[in-house]
Amino acid sequence: MALWVLLITMAVAIVGYRYYATRVDQDIIKADPKRATPAKMYNDGVDFMPASSSVLFGYQFKSIAALGPIVGPITAVQWGWLPAVLWLIIGVFFIGWVQDYAASMLAMRSEGMTMGGLAYKFISPRARGILLAFLYFYLLLIMGAFGSIVAGLLASPAIPIGFIFLTLAGVLAGQMTYRWRVDLLITTIVTVLLALVGIYLGTLPWAQNIVTAINGLAGDDKGVLYNTPYGPMTWAVFFWGIVALLFCYLGSVLPIWRFAQPVNYVSFWFVILGLVGSIIGVAIATFTGATGVAFEVPAFVTWNQPHLGWLWPILFVTISCGAISGWHSLVSTSGTARQLEKETDAKPVAAGAMFTEAVLAVMAVVFAATALTRADGTVLYDAAANYKLQVAAGAIWAGGMSRFLGVLGIPAALGGAIGSIFLAVMALTVMQLVLRFMRVASAELIGDKITAFKNPHVGSIVALGWTVLILWTAFWQRIWVLFGGANQLFAGLALLLITIWLVREGKRYAWAMWPGIFMYVTTVAALLVTAYNSFFGPSGAFAAEVGVAFRIGNGIAGVIGLFLALAALMLAWDGVKSFNQARSKMAAAPAGD
Repeated sequence: MALWVLLITMAVAIVGYRYYATRVDQDIIKADPKRATPAKMYNDGVDFMPASSSVLFGYQFKSIAALGPIVGPITAVQWGWLPAVLWLIIGVFFIGWVQDYAASMLAMRSEGMTMGGLAYKFISPRARGILLAFLYFYLLLIMGAFGSIVAGLLASPAIPIGFIFLTLAGVLAGQMTYRWRVDLLITTIVTVLLALVGIYLGTLPWAQNIVTAINGLAGDDKGVLYNTPYGPMTWAVFFWGIVALLFCYLGSVLPIWRFAQPVNYVSFWFVILGLVGSIIGVAIATFTGATGVAFEVPAFVTWNQPHLGWLWPILFVTISCGAISGWHSLVSTSGTARQLEKETDAKPVAAGAMFTEAVLAVMAVVFAATALTRADGTVLYDAAANYKLQVAAGAIWAGGMSRFLGVLGIPAALGGAIGSIFLAVMALTVMQLVLRFMRVASAELIGDKITAFKNPHVGSIVALGWTVLILWTAFWQRIWVLFGGANQLFAGLALLLITIWLVREGKRYAWAMWPGIFMYVTTVAALLVTAYNSFFGPSGAFAAEVGVAFRIGNGIAGVIGLFLALAALMLAWDGVKSFNQARSKMAAAPAGD
């Protein structure tokens, strides 16, 4: 069953890319390879810079694929594996690639504008301010939620050395490509091999002893620095959290060719090799019986998962990436659209990377559904508790990758390290771009009033300050549930902008409008449900048996959920008015495309 699910997913991706995306690209958008792109018009070597489509595909995939397509699908298997797989396949075919591809084309044909500028141009001046405020807070949720997981991952002795090698390999790739002008194939082979060697060295005893020594530099005998309302803060998490944020700072302030793009490119090859190796492992295991590949979790468990909520709308925000993700529209507009050398590169880069991410997300479902019990006896899903998740999603991913890479003869220790570094890479290579976009958003929002925020260092440091507050107080544990809702709601906002743009251009727009309406209704409903549960649920702010710390945390989470829903409704109101105005002009004009 596992192999069939993967093969069906890949077949849907190929058909969607080859026929649906190609038709839209050629017949509706009409990408023109001769039209000047922002990368060429405004080439500044910092944010605007033409790049090879091969490099950009790796950059795009590694920039959009973070922890969402791993943690979300694994968590969603608690409703059963079939709803998760169906949403991933249907969502990416009709919604996911549409947003990523169309957002990049919209930005390219609007001179590389960011989402804030696009909201101002296509909706209203008020929409720009609301969207930028929404965007900044949404990005802060990502930094806090991902940062906490990454800090814990890097605290593991087998991970930091390998990740440092991978980062240095990425920096070397940028130097070889853009300064030394080395052939891309040679650059790729050298830097990817360097990264893989470093990951292997990180599993050796001497390397792990270095990390263990660092982890033991401070704190009591258990490494606890202080206690928070949500649990103890250890020195290891504290220290490696700083290292992670330093990595993000470099990705935010350095020219994109120097750090963010090449690091993500090299990381892409590590990720894709791990993914392909796991798929081959599943295929071999299916035909040889080397390890269990049968789905042990039922195809469908229940409509109302007691630990998560109703399948609609909660499943669609729990799976925050893989089918559709608002984060992708930011990467496509503020990042990729400013580097595309030709308009015809948008389909293979943006649409191609989105379809590839769907395969990654389905692999996460496979990892979760094929092993209820690990070799050490740890139960992943407890059937007696209606399939409550017993082990962190990250551990399930690392264990699943180790299991299927083991079919290829890779030792369990190395396979586990690859799986764990895979997670750290997925998170940190996105976090560096999140911080970059946060400083851009703050510059657009208040840069005219407080000119210091136009300085990339100031904007980045302020954003890091807010992130540190979330991480070191451990408040992130109370806001993770809101990340998925905010992320998917931003996808609805992006599709709204795309629809208005298509109407203004006199082009067919139903292919973007209906996905946008579905995402809007679903995610606003999910945020309202989340806000209600935060206030009135069994552990909500008004529950009598809940402690003060959780009462405050849930109360703040509820307020955040209401704010996000209200901001989205205000943007929708202005957007509908702009849409109607554009459609009226379109009806009065001669027939277009």
